[in-house]
Amino acid sequence: MLAGAHGPAVQRAMEMVVALARIYGAHGLVEIKSAQVAGVSYANIGDSGLAFLSHWADEGAKVRAPALLNPAGMDLQAWREMGVPEDFAAKQLALVQVYARMGVKATCTCAPYLLPTNPLPALGDHLAWSESSAVVYANSVLGARTNREGGPGALAAAIVGRTGNYGLHLDDARQPSESWLVTAPLPSDADWGALGIAIGRASRGVPYIRLQGPPVASADASATADHLRLFGAAAAAAGSMSLFHMEGVTAEARAGQVRPPDTEQAIISALDEVYASLNSPIEHLDLVAIGCPHASLAQLEEVARFLGGRHVATPLWLMASRAILGQAQARGLAEVLAASGARLLADTCVVVAPLKLMGIRSVATNSAKAAFYLPGHQGAAVRFGPLERCLEAALCGSWR
Repeated sequence: MLAGAHGPAVQRAMEMVVALARIYGAHGLVEIKSAQVAGVSYANIGDSGLAFLSHWADEGAKVRAPALLNPAGMDLQAWREMGVPEDFAAKQLALVQVYARMGVKATCTCAPYLLPTNPLPALGDHLAWSESSAVVYANSVLGARTNREGGPGALAAAIVGRTGNYGLHLDDARQPSESWLVTAPLPSDADWGALGIAIGRASRGVPYIRLQGPPVASADASATADHLRLFGAAAAAAGSMSLFHMEGVTAEARAGQVRPPDTEQAIISALDEVYASLNSPIEHLDLVAIGCPHASLAQLEEVARFLGGRHVATPLWLMASRAILGQAQARGLAEVLAASGARLLADTCVVVAPLKLMGIRSVATNSAKAAFYLPGHQGAAVRFGPLERCLEAALCGSWR
C-alpha cells in the first residue's frame, strides 16, 4: 500500500497513517474493527475540505474497514424545515455524497454505539474513531481502544484498515494516572455533565473516579449509560480526555484490568462553579436543544413523558441518529413528540448547525458539552440545566 501497488488513493492514505504512527512512536500498525469520521459539517470544513475529499474520492479511495460519519450541519432530509439556506444545503449534501462514494456510511451521528445495525465495539477492539464524545465512550464505557483521531486520519485508517499502535491502543497508556473522589450529589443529567466539565478542565491524564453513593439515581441500565455519555462528552469537550475509569462502572475497572493510582485524591464536593461558568444571564430563548451527544430512545421517551401532550412555546430540537428516530417512529413516539411541537432532527447537532445563518442567538440545553461549545463556536448565549428545566423553558417560552 505504501509503495503505491494499490493505487494513489490508498497510497495517500497509508502515507498519512504511517506518518502519524512515526510521529507518535507507534509499535507498528494494528487492524481496526471500524472507523468513525469527523469533518462532516460544511460549516466546519468549507470549500477547501470539500475539494480535498473530492480529489481523494476521484483517485478511487474506498474504505476497507466499516466507516461511519459524524453529524452533518443539517438534517439531510428536513433541512428546509430547519431554516438552513439553500446554498449551504447544496454544499453539505455534496460533501456527504463524496463520503458515500468512498464507502463511508452516512450514519451522521456522534453516538455510533447506539446504532442498532452496527456491531457494538467489544472490550479490547481496536478502532479509529474521531468524535470526542464517541472516543471517550468507546474507550471508557465499552473498553475498546482508540485514540482521538482527526477526521482525515480516521478516514485514512478506514481506507487501509489499520492505524498506528500507539497511545490508547497500548496497555500502559490506559492505566489511570490520577485519582478523584466525587462527593457531590448527581441527581440529574445536567449534574453528570457538570461533573464532566469539572474533571475535564482539571485532568491531565487518565482519571480513576470513585463515586460516593450509587452511580446514578435510577436503576435503569439505559439511564446509567446516558449519564455516562453526558459525563464523557463534557469531559472530552472541556479538556483532552479520551479515557476515564469509574470504579465498579466502566469496562476495564469492572474487569480488573486497571489499578487505582497511588496519588493524592482530588475531591469534588460541589458543582456550583461549573453551572455558573456555563450559564448566561438571559431569559429569552430562540431554541431549546436536547441530544448532544445524540439522544437515545430512552431519552426521547423521557421527553415525551414530561411533555405529556402539552405544546411548546419555544422551538424544541430533539437530535438523534436517523436509526433511533426510526425506532421512535415505529413505537408511535415520534408522532407524540411532534404533536407537542417538538422537531425531531436526524444527521445533525446544534453545535455544528449554522445557527447564525438561522437567526438563533440564545439556546437552552441539558448538555454540558453543548453549553461549553456554543458561545465560542456559534456566538450563542446559553442556559444550561437539567432536562426537566429545559423542557419547562420550552413550554413557557423563557428561562425563569
